[in-house]
Amino acid sequence: MRPWTTRIASASGRRGFELATHDTGDTAGTGKKSSAADREKDLERLDGLQERLYAEGRRSLLVVFQAMDAAGKDGTIEHVMSGLNPQGVRVTSFKQPTSTELAHDWL
Repeated sequence: MRPWTTRIASASGRRGFELATHDTGDTAGTGKKSSAADREKDLERLDGLQERLYAEGRRSLLVVFQAMDAAGKDGTIEHVMSGLNPQGVRVTSFKQPTSTELAHDWL
């Protein structure tokens, strides 16, 4: 695998996405105005889905953001979670493991 290339397996098991072959400035054909409108619709949908998860009380959703420092994780979390009920959201930051944590074989 080439440096700076990330291969991602999708949920369907297909492989083949190479980050190095994509333009980092690509906006997928969206602009600020259309993105804001889409985000509002998406946040409304997330709110409804959160209510359904809470009402069911049997399942939950885990979202993991992993990136380098200053990659926009905080801003993404702020935008995505802004449409959700804060009582139903728990955000946890994982830092570099301590030497004691690294000593555990289950990490």
